[in-house]
Amino acid sequence: MNELLPDTAPDFDQPVAVLKHCHGRIRKQLATLEKLLAHLPEHGADQQARQAAAAVLRYFEKAAHLHHEDEEQDLIPMLRAVARGEDAATLQALAPVILQDHKDMDAMWQDLHEQLAAIADGSGAQLSSSTVQRFSQRYLNHMEREESTMAPMALRLFDAQQMKQLGRAMQRRRGIEPAASAGVPDVAMPGGSVAATPTTVSVGERVADLRKDYGQASLDEKDVADDPVQQFTRWFEEALKAEVNEPNAMGVSTVDERGRPSSRIVLIKQFDERGFTWYTNYDSQKGKQLNGNAFASLLFFWSELERQVRIEGKVERTSAEESDKYFNSRPLKSRLSAIASQQSAPIASRADLEHNYEDVARQVGETPQRPDNWGGFRLVPERIEFWQGRRSRFHDRVVYTRQDDGSWTRQRLQP
Repeated sequence: MNELLPDTAPDFDQPVAVLKHCHGRIRKQLATLEKLLAHLPEHGADQQARQAAAAVLRYFEKAAHLHHEDEEQDLIPMLRAVARGEDAATLQALAPVILQDHKDMDAMWQDLHEQLAAIADGSGAQLSSSTVQRFSQRYLNHMEREESTMAPMALRLFDAQQMKQLGRAMQRRRGIEPAASAGVPDVAMPGGSVAATPTTVSVGERVADLRKDYGQASLDEKDVADDPVQQFTRWFEEALKAEVNEPNAMGVSTVDERGRPSSRIVLIKQFDERGFTWYTNYDSQKGKQLNGNAFASLLFFWSELERQVRIEGKVERTSAEESDKYFNSRPLKSRLSAIASQQSAPIASRADLEHNYEDVARQVGETPQRPDNWGGFRLVPERIEFWQGRRSRFHDRVVYTRQDDGSWTRQRLQP
């Protein structure tokens, strides 16, 4: 059903050919998906179907993402740096479409992932024909767009050094060290930075050369809202409109009894004039640390908009009624998981974790009640800083500080 023998790929000294070769592999995986659709109704999740599903999963879980990153982080920025006239106009119109395709295809892939995972482990045999068709057609149209425009443009505009630069970046993304080349100078990157020779500089040292110049927007203290929650709402709505990847994801930092910080990513579930709310296990690491020290900080980073928001304040628990309301709005499996998991506590194996879940599912059925040790935290803000990336690291920073009477002052900070 799927090709088990690897096809020979071009070398990275031909990076455009490598990108087109990736398209060939994607087309093979899409063909395997089509064959699975026809195979499953008659044969179910037999060994052939499981192998095919596993192969598709492996490719789209890793290799496809690397291919997208090649385009987003290297090919498109390099083309933007050299394209002029008609080429620049074509790229300006095409690049946003390519980037949006990547987001949409990733979203469609999430729908297919769960079905394919079940086929791969033999626990399911359902595959949505409509989702496969939409996913395949979107990918085929996307690849045709790139092959008819960006690939020829790169072959026409890039010189030998730029091709070498692109190939090296693609190799490093895959953890492949480029071969040593005596006498080859460092390659200038868009924006003026230099890609260090990988054979003489470690990965840990090369990280200093990873830099991106910002310049999408500006932030003036005279133009922002008087109230920082209103300003946050404005920015959050813009993040939603821009389809930022998980705009509701935020870092939460707490400290333990020794003053040592720890951070993690959680999803905000509500924000208003009272504060910023998320839900968790009160016995988790962050729950225990907040019980000992109620002060915390939040961080939102929306890279697509070159923005971040830092929020500091005191944390309180939401009411039992609020926690009940949110708990009961969650999917059943999420509620069962919240009961089954003693968050942050050690456990011997994944099998033990699954066993705990199965026990809880049998005991509580489909109407589980919120456990007393699970609920909401709300950070009541005392300081909110809005950061807008600007060129040459000369960023805009506007900070709001809550006064004793509940009003807010704001001022610009130096970058």
